[in-house]
Amino acid sequence: MVFNTGAALLDAIVLAVVSKEAEGTYGYKITQDVRQVLEISESTLYPVLRRLLKDDCLETYDQEFGGRNRRYYKVTEKGMAQLNLYKEEWKTYSGKISGLFEGEVL
Repeated sequence: MVFNTGAALLDAIVLAVVSKEAEGTYGYKITQDVRQVLEISESTLYPVLRRLLKDDCLETYDQEFGGRNRRYYKVTEKGMAQLNLYKEEWKTYSGKISGLFEGEVL
């Protein structure tokens, strides 16, 4: 992708991905799901997860899988409110950009 992806957009994408799983999801799966729409490395993703944890938008829990603990991430109430705000902002922002590209806005 040629467009720069800022922190707010990364936060929105990660919250959207994690919110799809009611019981939460783990880091590698989040990376794979995000890669469906955006090329991202794990070294880029984990700071986003830490920031969202620090901001109380995500919570974690550990669960054994294959003899090892796997850390799961789950969206909090605050995270859902933030995701809904991002969705509304995205509708406005993307609509304006699309309008500009299509010659509807000057």
